[in-house]
Amino acid sequence: MRTVRFRYLPVALAALALVLPVTSLTDAQSKGTIKIATQSPLSGGQAALGEGIKLATQLAIEKLKGPIEKLGFKVELVPFDDQAKPDVGVANAANILADKDILLVVGHLNSGVAIPSSEKYKEAQLAMISPANTNPTITDRNYLNVSRVCGRDDVQGVVGAEFAKTTLKAKSAYVIHDKTAYGQGVAEFFKADAEKKGIKVLGFEGTEEKSNFDPIITPIKAKNPDLIYFGGIYDQAAPFFKQAREKGIKSQFMGPDGMDSTDLVKIGGKSVVGMHYSTVAGPVEKYLAAKAFKTEYKDKFKKDPEPFAAQAYDSAAIGLKAIEAAIKASGGKVPSREQVAVAVRKTKHTGLTGTVEFDEKGDPKKALYFVLQVASDDPTKWGDNKEVKRLSIAAPPLKKKP
Repeated sequence: MRTVRFRYLPVALAALALVLPVTSLTDAQSKGTIKIATQSPLSGGQAALGEGIKLATQLAIEKLKGPIEKLGFKVELVPFDDQAKPDVGVANAANILADKDILLVVGHLNSGVAIPSSEKYKEAQLAMISPANTNPTITDRNYLNVSRVCGRDDVQGVVGAEFAKTTLKAKSAYVIHDKTAYGQGVAEFFKADAEKKGIKVLGFEGTEEKSNFDPIITPIKAKNPDLIYFGGIYDQAAPFFKQAREKGIKSQFMGPDGMDSTDLVKIGGKSVVGMHYSTVAGPVEKYLAAKAFKTEYKDKFKKDPEPFAAQAYDSAAIGLKAIEAAIKASGGKVPSREQVAVAVRKTKHTGLTGTVEFDEKGDPKKALYFVLQVASDDPTKWGDNKEVKRLSIAAPPLKKKP
């Protein structure tokens, strides 16, 4: 009997060796699929930044999904195109809620889209981590499921006004905005602080015009301000700045992080070289820890990462850590969306853009703010923009309801 056993033992072990990996693989797939959605503009004039958010999230999932797969789950990316339109973002949010496998949203680019969309996410306590939304309302609603890794416009507007007063020596300014929650919001914060600092605001005007700015430029030229501040996005601001220079306006140009894209110089050309912009992101070259990320991104997608791509990568990394923690807390089972949202708030993460730790309302306890100067009309040299100022500023505390 003993002889017989040893004779068949190698065969049995070989068979076992063949069976075990298959069994383990089956186990790894048997718990189902966890999906991470992105919402950002993938079409239209703001697609450059929106695609960067999607691709960076894709890269983060591919590189960092291992611990969740070891717990038995597949991890998939589900990208949504919000077209930078609030109604499209809300419609996408409804579809996202209907897919029970989606446990996290990385997005949006535009605060005006994120605010109504996140009202939908709140219905199911679905975690949203924003890499780019700066309007204070995003976190001032104090929703458990809404967090962001970037700074806020009530701080960014003050940073811009301070720079205009002390560095640019502006005594007068004309402020334009795009009538969105983001653009008008940051323009109002800039205007209020500029006036406090003694800068005379000669005009404050909102417009949705995208091509012919003559009716706006003519009165601005007559008032001849030292500075024109545009609260909005590059796809609207760049043609405005270009037409303003062509009409002979000599004022200095400035804007917030909506200017932070290679498309600003693709559209604006030499007219925007030398202008300043504040930003909560900045080119990826400004982050020493993102050097390898830039190389991997370019190798994989054949293009440089746009501003906010590194923030999207960090947002996805935080979300993956939180999902892993929530799975373990639920005994290895699929966690609820609320469990993931709770885990996001508890996560402290050191990533490409620094260390992120959330305060009680979902803001990073400290955020970076830059002032940069456009160095060239060559889009491939966007990373060469001159860093004029870098500040680390704590988020304002939660405003208590009266």
